[in-house]
Amino acid sequence: MCGILAVLGCSDDSQAKRVRVLELSRRLKHRGPDWSGLHQHGDCYLAHQRLAIIDPASGDQPLFNEDNSVVVTVNGEIYNHEELRKKLVNHKFRTGSDCDVIAHLYEEYGEDFVDMLDGIFSFVLLDTRDNSYIVARDAIGVTSLYIGWGLDGSVWISSEMKGLNDDCEHFECFPPGHLYSSKTGGFRRWYNPPWFSEAIPSVPYDPLVLRHAFENAVIKRLMTDVPFGVLLSGGLDSSLVASITARYLAGTKTAKHWGSQLHSFCVGLENSPDLKAAREVADYLGTVHHEFHFTVQDGIDAIEDVIYHIETYDVTTIRASTPMFLMSRKIKSLGVKMVISGEGSDEIFGGYLYFHKAPNKDEFHHETCRKIKALHQYDCLRANKATSAWGLEARVPFLDKQFINVAMSIDPESKMVSNQFIVVLELLGSLYMLLYFMNQIKKDEGRIEKWILRRAFDDEEHPYLPKHILYRQKEQFSDGVGYSWIDGLKAHADQHVTNKMMRNASNIFPHNTPTTKEAYYYRMIFERFFPQNSARLTVPGGATVACSTAKAVEWDAAWKNNLDPSGRAALGVHLSAYNAETPLSNMPSKVIDNIPRMIEVPGVAIQS
Repeated sequence: MCGILAVLGCSDDSQAKRVRVLELSRRLKHRGPDWSGLHQHGDCYLAHQRLAIIDPASGDQPLFNEDNSVVVTVNGEIYNHEELRKKLVNHKFRTGSDCDVIAHLYEEYGEDFVDMLDGIFSFVLLDTRDNSYIVARDAIGVTSLYIGWGLDGSVWISSEMKGLNDDCEHFECFPPGHLYSSKTGGFRRWYNPPWFSEAIPSVPYDPLVLRHAFENAVIKRLMTDVPFGVLLSGGLDSSLVASITARYLAGTKTAKHWGSQLHSFCVGLENSPDLKAAREVADYLGTVHHEFHFTVQDGIDAIEDVIYHIETYDVTTIRASTPMFLMSRKIKSLGVKMVISGEGSDEIFGGYLYFHKAPNKDEFHHETCRKIKALHQYDCLRANKATSAWGLEARVPFLDKQFINVAMSIDPESKMVSNQFIVVLELLGSLYMLLYFMNQIKKDEGRIEKWILRRAFDDEEHPYLPKHILYRQKEQFSDGVGYSWIDGLKAHADQHVTNKMMRNASNIFPHNTPTTKEAYYYRMIFERFFPQNSARLTVPGGATVACSTAKAVEWDAAWKNNLDPSGRAALGVHLSAYNAETPLSNMPSKVIDNIPRMIEVPGVAIQS
């Protein structure tokens, strides 16, 4: 991911202002260590920090049209740029950059071209002929972007908050799927898919349609001129991404340049669930696997850097960002500049464990819509900034526009966990009852979370993954790297935040008041870096359990007393729930080892 910074319509076009813009742009250099560019036109400045993925030799920014009258600074990847170039036959391109199409599309179609872009992007486009400009952000908000306003009437745009927070009177997150035009002085939503209205869809589930849509989403993200790999946690989502990539890499241009053997990367505490599962998937797929270990202390030592780069005080985001931040540094040290990741699946398919308690398909669907719309504040924020902190780009095929349209058009009844499976999960206190009920469930009725995605890739003749990986229970990333990670964070916060501090928390932090010592600890660090009121307002709040929205907490009365973003907070659902009567770790190893063989139903195999 690159870093963009623009100051538009300021009252100062002096050399001192140019120096200030350069200084602020350098705060984003971690996002684009390969080249820096700055273009000034009167009182408008467009700066760019480049991470070169496509056309490293000549794609430096800002980019221009033929006569330099249209200037663009872009962060992102346009996957259909070759197709778009064919529509622009009367235009001459200066570079092979995928982003070079944007200025020319504007010349042909005006402000209405944005929906033609298939990819992830944030850009600022300046038309010097009338000094007008537009700013746009991709559909879901995979790329990060902020907008601010100065006292002199200037508009500021930055990939990260740190590029504008010290100079703007007010700033906020730039809304995903929107365009800001100087001609109208406001926002308008350019992304208007059918699911956005949250009407309940009714298209019957077709596993092959879903499979092909996701394969296409992964394949288009193999577009790169630099070394790349996949993030592999061993869970369903990352394992499918790795499997499809390994299956189709050989026939791509990328393979001709860098070879057809895929590299995979995983991070975790010693003996964590993710490390074990990822190693098995890597062996099955034949990837060159890189396993990175960290300790709880390593993570704690990195917390301040993580909060500075991720720009949030949200507990679940910081928990998950820290291992990803540490892993990204290791990946970049190997010379890799791009990775493909599995973010977005849980939001689209209701994969978080609290979805098991959805009362009906309408509520289930509304919650998936709420989760997708909020992704830019959580998982997209984490994936983008944790990797960009080290000049690494993350691509997320589950958030492909076309794939989302397919997946969100399916009748949500197909996505829901069956009632029989919920009964089984609520009987976890008795191992014998668990085994009995599991053996009573028919194959297609015992649906685990994300069942329709698992079923779509359950190919007996040409398997994508081993069965028990394909049907592995959901582990949130911050849990899967090792359960002691979250426990260690809580213990560390307890040492630094007193009961007296918590009693006065509402007076110190009246907005989004922290309700735990861990949240209070993160908030103190965040406020030190970003003390402005606008900064604290960019972070979402509200009650949550196992990453739910506040609305979904109402699904189970017991959750109101167990608010925590960890998947283990989904009591009666997670196999290692905080209050499980018989945690698997306390059961005899012989019993645990024999559980998968005793259960005939795919989709509910217990992982030790």
